[in-house]
Amino acid sequence: MKSSNGSECKIWWITFGLICGATFVTRFYKVLEPDHVCWDETHFGKMASWYINRTFFFDVHPPLGKMLIALSGKLTGYDGTFAFDKPGDKYDGARYEGMRMFCTSLGALIIPLTFLTIWEMTKCLDSTLIGTLLLLCDVGFLTLNRYILLDPILLFFMSCSIYGAFKVKSLTEDGLAPFSTRMLAWQFWLGSALACTMSVKFVGLFVVLFVGLRTIADLWNVLGDLSKPVSLTVKHLIGRTITLIIWPSLLYIFFFWIHLTVLSKSGNGDGFYSSGFQARLEGNSLHNASAPRYVAYGAVITLKNHRTGGGYLHSHQHLYPAGFGAKQQQITTYTHKDDNNRWIIKPFDRESVSGVVRVRSGDLVRLTHAATGRNLHSHRERAPLTHKFMQVTGYGEEGIGDANDVWKVVISGSKDGDDLQTVRSRLMFMHYLQACVLTTTGKQLPKWGYEQQEVACNPNLRDKNALWNVEDNIFDQLPKVSFEAYASGFIERFIESHAVMFQGNAGLKPKEGEVTSQPWQWPINYRGQFFSGSAHRIYLLGNPVVWWTNLLFLVIFIVVFVINSIREKRAKAFGVVLQNDSESLRASAWAAAGWALHYVPFWAMGRVLYFHHYFPALIFSTILTGILTVYLLKSVQSYLSPELGRTVYHCFMGIIISTSVYSFYLFSPLAYGMSGPLASEPNSTMTGLKWLDTWEF
Repeated sequence: MKSSNGSECKIWWITFGLICGATFVTRFYKVLEPDHVCWDETHFGKMASWYINRTFFFDVHPPLGKMLIALSGKLTGYDGTFAFDKPGDKYDGARYEGMRMFCTSLGALIIPLTFLTIWEMTKCLDSTLIGTLLLLCDVGFLTLNRYILLDPILLFFMSCSIYGAFKVKSLTEDGLAPFSTRMLAWQFWLGSALACTMSVKFVGLFVVLFVGLRTIADLWNVLGDLSKPVSLTVKHLIGRTITLIIWPSLLYIFFFWIHLTVLSKSGNGDGFYSSGFQARLEGNSLHNASAPRYVAYGAVITLKNHRTGGGYLHSHQHLYPAGFGAKQQQITTYTHKDDNNRWIIKPFDRESVSGVVRVRSGDLVRLTHAATGRNLHSHRERAPLTHKFMQVTGYGEEGIGDANDVWKVVISGSKDGDDLQTVRSRLMFMHYLQACVLTTTGKQLPKWGYEQQEVACNPNLRDKNALWNVEDNIFDQLPKVSFEAYASGFIERFIESHAVMFQGNAGLKPKEGEVTSQPWQWPINYRGQFFSGSAHRIYLLGNPVVWWTNLLFLVIFIVVFVINSIREKRAKAFGVVLQNDSESLRASAWAAAGWALHYVPFWAMGRVLYFHHYFPALIFSTILTGILTVYLLKSVQSYLSPELGRTVYHCFMGIIISTSVYSFYLFSPLAYGMSGPLASEPNSTMTGLKWLDTWEF
């Protein structure tokens, strides 16, 4: 902190100490209540158990947050055996405390980090106090950061990134040499924070973009200083390339290396990944296994789709319902290993061959479902979901069907007559009569299809999702080779992990009965979300005083920014220099940009969205409110006499602080736990706080 006045320095430390003390008290009060699984603790607690047990799983988020939760649990005595089945399950002696305390600790650190960030942006203690206090008094922010979730970890690393960005800005403006120890130390701090943010959730990309814009602005300002040589800008550029691009990239890759090394055992997420990926997992049917190199007629095989996250060609006894094509046996893809994924490959015109006859590219074949005896079949009926494709069904009895069961084997990159190989060959099945290719659309079937993925026949023979490979190949009459030859290396698994995560994120749909929301609802605090629905109720809802004030100040900022830009433009034309607090306005503009980067992209997302997605934007919104509040008060003060101006200024500061604290007190039961009747019922203690009908506490 820069201050020539010792008393100001003392006041700064007292203020910072009070903020830290209030943060500690509010965050850790009743932190272990309720002592049952709350909301998404069921997901991330379960994943921590899988890390401790080294069991591989699929998730749409990068691994760092879950690894840290697992590490905190391991270090505090959690043994990885609690099921985390569903919200409301009692912990009953399971050592969950360390994981919840760890997440709460990181969530608590966001408040002092925000204090330091606003100070770095403005060097104004009043702005810093108001902005930090508003965040401290938001019961929604408190609730989200007290449970075994990724959100407190994400928001912590994001706050480290924002603070680091403005610290580097200050050092750059102070003229610190680009390769000085202090400058490099803060840049490595910033680069590490960016890597960690991205490694918790992909929405960390938004703060990466924010820091990128902030870095461009720094370099532009250095270049614009004509008293300094251009070589200084080049040195800054080299330094930031190393610390903010290369270093975070290496760190990000390193986290994935740990993730893939620790999760070495087969789990329920294997089926989302390729055969080569699965061959690395202990306990998987492909690990240390062997199979014939070539596929022969009569072999029992499984077929894995090459679509990212694609499953196995699958069938079961159930039929397509009326109104969804022919009422024949369902064909789907399924991402888990199952006996219903097995098929027998046969010549198109007979049940068997004598001796060993390899399947070759160009052959006409039938695929008979091993469990039900029905053939893979297609016809002119429309597919159940993708109507421009043709339906694929299971047809016939004990392998006896009709000419619509015949498929041509086409091996990608090969010519007719080349042998079909296990795992290595990428093949298509082209329907002999309908001239379409067997594919998966990636669309999830309704409950009648057990929410598995649709399989259809596409008349477009270039469909990139129509590629399959033989995974299991059971045939005793051919010599076997080890699957180790097919196992993927780290780089292949790293790239595939991302492809599967991206597709998983894009395809996220709400579960039945799940509370989702739309981006327009978030800033207005339209509806909250239950974290715990038992007698001890926890409800995620923003403090309306804080949220609606933030919303008002976003509008005010636009008005002030436009008016000030016009005034500056006109003053410049007349050669007049305006006296205004341009530093505060620039800081407000950066806060507004951060809010927009963390909020506006959600409007374009097709995936399912939830209320908690707004909280990264909330940090920037609160920073903006703190800075702009003091800017406006000082602007009003400048039009009044010194004595009256000071009185008005301090009165408004007192009103803001007292209102924030009192509103926190009023709404704190939402975070710490409510009991008794709901607010909409008679004799409820919460009735007076139900300001909107959409609030459900």
